[in-house]
Amino acid sequence: MGEEVTGDMRIGLLLLWLFLPLPGWATTILVLGDSLSAGYGIAVEQGWVALLEDRLKKEHKPATVVNASISGETSAGARRRLAQLLRAHHPDIVIIELGGNDGLRGLAPARTEANLAAMIEMALQNQAKVLLLGMKLPRNYGPRFRERFEAVYRRLSRRYPVAFVPFFLDEVALDDRLMQADGIHPRAAAQPRLLERVWPVLKTMLD
Repeated sequence: MGEEVTGDMRIGLLLLWLFLPLPGWATTILVLGDSLSAGYGIAVEQGWVALLEDRLKKEHKPATVVNASISGETSAGARRRLAQLLRAHHPDIVIIELGGNDGLRGLAPARTEANLAAMIEMALQNQAKVLLLGMKLPRNYGPRFRERFEAVYRRLSRRYPVAFVPFFLDEVALDDRLMQADGIHPRAAAQPRLLERVWPVLKTMLD
């Protein structure tokens, strides 16, 4: 004869069920970037996004990474694509690594800021957290333009509830050993460093 299930036991079983991890439950991370995240000039599996997938597995963090980065992408191009990506993947976290090509082409920082702001708002409206990766320009672009460009990311990080990495290529961009011959794209050896710029902040978002 089975034991009688009391009201307290029912409550305990319900609480246990509520806090058990659901099978197949995983965070979806959408990476929206340019050649720095698309792995220009290196094998796809060497890029920092592929290394991120490996890190997530090692850390036992169930997550699906969708890399929607395109070499040569601008903030305007990514803005046009984002709505469809949000509908298709329903990401929990959106990593925005964009604006570098805007700056290299001399586009007005105000246009870049407007596009990045629109993407942040779209992601937040879709209940996704946002990680914004800041960029800087080479010194030959002049101090005034560089300052206007870099200020875009600082303003956005204060204006919106986003996680923020001030300079994605910090300790990489000025090291010739880590950069390809064009001086713009990191080598495979630099990719673990790029991941280390992102991982501490992303890990906090996942936790």
